Amino acid sequence: MENVVGDRVLIAVQAVNISRLSTHPVPTVPGTLIVVAGAGPKDSNGAGKSSFIASITALLGDEQWRFASGAKAVSELLFNAELASGAGGKQWASADHGYIVGVFGPPGADADLGALDPVTPVADEEDGSGELISAEVETGELFQVPTGGAVTVWLRVNQEAPHLEIRWREGVHLAAAASEAERVARADDMWNSLPKSAGRRDVVARDLTKVLYGDRVRCVSFLSTSVRSKVATNLLSQPLNEITPERVFEAIAALTGLDTELEQEREARRDEHAKRVRAAQAGERLAEFEAESKALLTTFDRRDQARVRLAEALRCWRGRQARKLADAAAKDELLAAESARHQEAAEKAAGAIAMVKAEIATLKDDTLDRKVGEARKELAALQARAAKLDADRAVAANSADELRGQIPALEETRRFADGRDVPAAEREVGEARLRLNEALKGLGVADREVASAQAALDDAEGGPAAAQLNALSAAGLDATGLLDALDVAEQARDHAPGSGSDGLVPAGLRGWPNEHAVIVDADRLEAAAAALAELPGSVLVSSAGVSVVGAFDGVATGREARIKAAEHRLNRAKDTQESATQAVHDAEGAVAQAQRRLEGAKAAVRLAEIEARLAERRAKLAELTAAVEEITPKVAETERLAGSLDFRARTRDMEIERMEGRRQRHEGERNQAKEQDRRVAADRESLKLDALAADWGGTSDGARDWIEALPEEERPRGADEWWRMAERHFDQAQRDTFPEEDAEVPEELAFLLAERAGSTAREQATFAAVCGALASYLRGQEEYEKHQRRQIEAQVDSRQRDLAAADKGAEEAAQSTAVHRAALTAAIKARLTRVAEEFDKLDTGYGGYGATLEFPVPPPPADPEQRWQWRVTPKWRRGDGQGFVPYNRRANTALMDEKAVKLVCAAAIASSGGGHLCLVLDELGRNLGKEHRREAVALFRRIGETYGITVIGALQDDMEPYAIDACGQYIKLRRSSDAMPYNEPPVIIGHDQHAERVRALASYVERPAS
Repeated sequence: MENVVGDRVLIAVQAVNISRLSTHPVPTVPGTLIVVAGAGPKDSNGAGKSSFIASITALLGDEQWRFASGAKAVSELLFNAELASGAGGKQWASADHGYIVGVFGPPGADADLGALDPVTPVADEEDGSGELISAEVETGELFQVPTGGAVTVWLRVNQEAPHLEIRWREGVHLAAAASEAERVARADDMWNSLPKSAGRRDVVARDLTKVLYGDRVRCVSFLSTSVRSKVATNLLSQPLNEITPERVFEAIAALTGLDTELEQEREARRDEHAKRVRAAQAGERLAEFEAESKALLTTFDRRDQARVRLAEALRCWRGRQARKLADAAAKDELLAAESARHQEAAEKAAGAIAMVKAEIATLKDDTLDRKVGEARKELAALQARAAKLDADRAVAANSADELRGQIPALEETRRFADGRDVPAAEREVGEARLRLNEALKGLGVADREVASAQAALDDAEGGPAAAQLNALSAAGLDATGLLDALDVAEQARDHAPGSGSDGLVPAGLRGWPNEHAVIVDADRLEAAAAALAELPGSVLVSSAGVSVVGAFDGVATGREARIKAAEHRLNRAKDTQESATQAVHDAEGAVAQAQRRLEGAKAAVRLAEIEARLAERRAKLAELTAAVEEITPKVAETERLAGSLDFRARTRDMEIERMEGRRQRHEGERNQAKEQDRRVAADRESLKLDALAADWGGTSDGARDWIEALPEEERPRGADEWWRMAERHFDQAQRDTFPEEDAEVPEELAFLLAERAGSTAREQATFAAVCGALASYLRGQEEYEKHQRRQIEAQVDSRQRDLAAADKGAEEAAQSTAVHRAALTAAIKARLTRVAEEFDKLDTGYGGYGATLEFPVPPPPADPEQRWQWRVTPKWRRGDGQGFVPYNRRANTALMDEKAVKLVCAAAIASSGGGHLCLVLDELGRNLGKEHRREAVALFRRIGETYGITVIGALQDDMEPYAIDACGQYIKLRRSSDAMPYNEPPVIIGHDQHAERVRALASYVERPAS
């Protein structure tokens, strides 16, 4: 059964054990704005507004609850004692199930409600506030609706799966009783009385929208609270220009149901990706299995080869037995003939021996040996000469390379010579060094003059009696130098006869005692003498007389004049020193330049020598190369000749060996003849024909026939050759069977292999047994290997089919995804175009100048987990004839709020498809300014009434004054204390333009006047 509700509209809702909501039925006015306010313990929060509107969205089949996945999130709406109140958490139990009940009536049924018999309301005895309270009657129905026109839908919400069960019945069937507890019990009884909706079971969440509404969209919502896990973008929760184009599309997709289709597209991409991953994994598993099975198949192939080789070994062993028997039989026949003709045989044998010896003597001629020795000797000489030539050529080549490596550096150095030869360059070096020596001498004279001038300056600054004055100062005695106290007139300094070298003082005042004399007070004379005791020769001058301590040279007078003259002399000396230093620097540069020219001249000489040597090396290298080319053919010819002679010598030796064998055989025949019958009889006995025939398993004629039946190339084989071939085939079969050295060998086979080791006789004695043991082991493995081969082939075939199926599935998934994406693109564009058209109609119809939506088609994401992200940019005109302006341009808040409301309504209208739609909004007008709230609420009401859309919006306290006068119905949920687990009866005020409907409902929502 599908579309049970049909065109009916929701006219009443009742919640039982849903959050903290009261169980009182709540009537609703279709096709208008219904606002839901709250009065909690402190403010509007805590009264259950969000739970109330969330339960309505679940009842109306809002796809955001994910009904296809079982709608587990709906169970979170059940009453939780711990969350309901602190005290209630201990006094009340959480609900394990609850009910959401909805009454649906025909769209025009509201107009006929006035004709129904009203139910007398009763006042709630627990509430004395005087507010208008809805009341219940004992009949269990909120209001009388004709049975044929209304249907009541019950949703049972379970904590455990199934989380949602649906039943319905014609007519109005609500739980009514005097108290909350009685209404809860009454709800369980009524649920049990309702018929199961799907025969023996109930319809569950995944079939809700199909069964109740025929897969038509009846509800779109913006729930911005945490009542469910998925929270869609709310275009009314913040300024429109602060919402990105991606989130605008998400909001429109949630309102129009596109988000479900987008999720299906993402699931299709996930399925495609998963199938591609499975195809890749199938390929990897096939390759891995083939690699693993390859080792087994290789082992099986080796064992098959071992079986072939073992059969060949047994055939060769049988050939050996046949050959031995046939040879023994032939020999026996010969021995029998010799027994009758021993005399004749002896003579013939002697003649044959003589002939063989003559042939051997002829073959043993040493001519060939001499030729071989000479050829080898000549070959060794030629090879030694060729090796010597190669070595000489390599040495010459290396020497030439070394000489060529020196040429660039010598050519670079040769340029410094500037055309000079070595003698000229050496003369220039000698001349430059002479000039450098002269400059160094001048610099030494200037340095000595600077040192002398500096000493004179220090002497002038310190004074003649500096040591005496310092010693007296250290002893705390005041004193003055005698000559420092004298000033000589300028003209006396310059023209006085016998002036000193500095021209400042007369020569008569220089030297001792005047230069080192100091003036002290007479009463400090003894202390001064004691202080100068370490300076013998010092002179003390006082008013008491002169005391002589020591003597000095002459001195000048006038301290400042002496310092000035000394500084002038020092400056002249430093100027001379700088000139001498520069001369030395220039001379050193000239010496370096001359030295470089000399090195360049020497490099030119060295370069000429190297070029001459290089020419010699090149000539030598060409000579050696020609010699190597000349001797190479000779070496090759000599090698060929020596090889040919070696081959002839080996062939001769083999012939000699064969002749020796013939000689020995003839001697044996002669001896046998001499031994006559006894020896013949003994030899025939030693042949053991009977034992050989038993080993062969037949007669000697059968053995000869078997040998004759062999290919021509195998008939001449002797018994030993057959044995070697049998042994070789057996060894190879054993290695093929047990390729690893530490392979586990059967106990019997291991014992036989150990027993046969040591000698050829033991190997031949145990050959048949060890071949039988190995054959037995291989036969035992053969069936297992055949089975394993069949299993591997089956597995490979199966995995190849799986890979082909996975590849085909991945390709089909890719094609399906592409087709689904193309269809979804067309559907999204059509739905968004419809929204844009409705947006334009609403804008032009309610005071605007036109609006539209811009939505370019984005490329699909590469990541299968990433959602296909579309961008929607709302645009509108700000005046007649103007172009469209994007929504994120700066604009006043009122315009943004108005366009947001119109866009939400346009999306709701577009999703309704002409049916009765319910638009549920949480936090209605939260972002609107105070001056725009009343206009926005009124716009919602006008749009709802115009298009038949029921708009249900939850309010905060600050929005309530603006909405109460502009809405079509007002519902206030009440809860006055945190200690109350359930709400109080709600306040319901209806605003309806149909007077008949208002009068019909008035008796159910009004309290009689006191």
